[in-house]
Amino acid sequence: MTPENELLFLALGGSGEIGMNVNLYGCQGKWLMVDCGITFGSPDYPGIDVILPDLQFIEERIDDLLGIVLTHGHEDHIGALPYLAADLGVPLYATPFTAGLIRGKLEEEGIEEKVELNVVDEEGPFNLGPFRITYTPLAHSIPEGNAVLIETPHGRVFHTGDWKLDEAPALGGASTAAELTAIGDKGVLALVCDSTNVFNPEASGSEADVRTGLDEVIGAAKGRVLVTTFASNAARLQTLGEVAQDTGRALCVAGRSLDRILRVARQTGYLRDFPETVDFDTAMTMPRDKVLIVATGGQGEPRAALNRIAEGTHPLKLTEGDLVVFSSRQIPGNEIAIGRIMNTLAAAGVDIITDRQAFIHVSGHPGRPELAEMYKWIRPEIILPVHGEVRHMHEQSRFALSLGVPRAINQVNGEIWRLAPDGPERVGQAPAGRLVLDGDIILPADGTTINERRRISFHGQISAAVAIRQGRLLGEPQIRLQGVPVEEDREDFIAEACEAAAEAVKKDGRGDIEKLREAVRLAVRRAAFRYTGKKPIVDVLIVEA
Repeated sequence: MTPENELLFLALGGSGEIGMNVNLYGCQGKWLMVDCGITFGSPDYPGIDVILPDLQFIEERIDDLLGIVLTHGHEDHIGALPYLAADLGVPLYATPFTAGLIRGKLEEEGIEEKVELNVVDEEGPFNLGPFRITYTPLAHSIPEGNAVLIETPHGRVFHTGDWKLDEAPALGGASTAAELTAIGDKGVLALVCDSTNVFNPEASGSEADVRTGLDEVIGAAKGRVLVTTFASNAARLQTLGEVAQDTGRALCVAGRSLDRILRVARQTGYLRDFPETVDFDTAMTMPRDKVLIVATGGQGEPRAALNRIAEGTHPLKLTEGDLVVFSSRQIPGNEIAIGRIMNTLAAAGVDIITDRQAFIHVSGHPGRPELAEMYKWIRPEIILPVHGEVRHMHEQSRFALSLGVPRAINQVNGEIWRLAPDGPERVGQAPAGRLVLDGDIILPADGTTINERRRISFHGQISAAVAIRQGRLLGEPQIRLQGVPVEEDREDFIAEACEAAAEAVKKDGRGDIEKLREAVRLAVRRAAFRYTGKKPIVDVLIVEA
C-alpha cells in the first residue's frame, strides 16, 4: 500500500501493548517511522529475553521509507535498532543524549559504520520528504524526552512520545504551557498520545518530591541501603546522587546499563555534579550505614545485579538489617519475578520498601489531570491513543471525548488509518507480528522453534531409538526422557515404553520406514499418556543395519 495524496497512520508496535513502540506515517508515496523499540520476554516465550517488532510491511516498501525519528532513549523506543537498523538501511534522527545511547548500541553490535545516525538539535525543524519535523521537549524520566511535531500538506500531528508534566524536572527542560498553546493555536489535526497512565486520577508528581521521600527512608536506615530503579531513569540517578550526599553515604553503582547511562549523560552535559562512586570492594569495607548502592534488576530480571546480590553470587552483599528500596513501578507481567526476589531478600532478613510504603517513585507518564492539560493546550481535531494496552487506549479516547476533543481513533497494531483528507477512516490492514531474539538468531515469535519449545516445556520430551534389520528388531529399543513426570517410576515406565516400541516394530517393521517411525512415535506416546496423562513430544531414531 503506497500512500497517495493523503496522510496515513500505522502502528507496528506499542498499540494494544506496553512497549515495542513503532509508528509509521505515510504521505505522498513516502513513509516516516517514529521510534523502533523492543519489549521483554515473558513465560509465553521460553528462553527469550528480547522481543522485536515484525517490520515486514515497511521492509517490503523500504525504498519509500525516509528515516526513523527517535523520541527518546528508552528501550521500548530505541531497543530494536541494533538488530533491525542495518537491514532497514535508512537514516536515524535523534537528539544528542538519545543519539549517544544509540551509538553505544550500534558499536556493541559492530554496525556503527553501516547505520547513518544524525544528531539533531532540539531547536530547529528539519525536513524529510513531505514531512517537516520539530522536536518539542517534554518532561520524562530520561534526558531529552521529546514530542515530535510532524507537519504535512494534510495537517499537523503532535506525537507525544512518553511524557509527563513536572514543574521542577531533575534533568533538562520542558516546553511551557505557553509554547504548547502556541502549537495548538496553529492547528493540530491529530494528537498521538501516551496512554500508559490514563487510569491514574492524580498527576504523576514531581521528581523533586521523590528526593524528600528517599531522604526520609534512607536517612532512617541503619545498615546498607540498595536502591533499585530503571537504569534509564537518569532523573532518578540525579536524585539518588543528591540523596547520597544528603544522608552522608558513599555511592556504589552496580549494573552495566547504569554505567552506560552515566557515561552518556556526562558526555552530553548531564549529571556533571553526580558524586564520585566507589567500587564494589571499597563499598564492602565501609561502615554499613555509610554506603548507598544503586543497582539494576527492580523488574526481577534474572541476570541483573539485584537478583545476583539476592542470591549471593555478586561481590556486593546484603545481610540482616540492610534495606532494599524499590524506587520504580512494577511493569505488568513482572509480578512473579519481582516477588521471587523480594522473598529471597526477606528470607535473608533484608528489609524492603516499595512505593506502596513510602513516596519514593513518580511515574514518567501522564495521569488524567496532565492529559486534560495537554488537550487544552494542543486542541487536536482527533485523539489517537498509543503506548498502552487496549483498555488504556480506549479509556483515553473516552476521556478525551468527554473533554471536548471532537473525534477519537481506537486502533491496534496493523490497522492503517487515513487521518486526512476525509478522515479518520480505517483503510487497510498490515501484518504486525512479533519476532524474538533467541541467542544471536531472530525468529518468528510464533514460529516452529518457539512453538516446539512451548510444547516441550508443557509436556516434556522422549527420544526413542530402534535398530532393525530386514524389518526385524535388533536388540532392545532405547528410551531417554526429559521433563516427563515419572520420577521414582522412571525405570518401570522406560521398560513399558520399550515394550511398546518393540511391539510397533513387530507389527509395522516390514513397511515404509516413515510409517514405522510414526508407529513407534504413537506407541511410545500412548504409553506415556497411560502412565502420566500427558502427551510428550516423541522423537524417533531408526537405525537400519
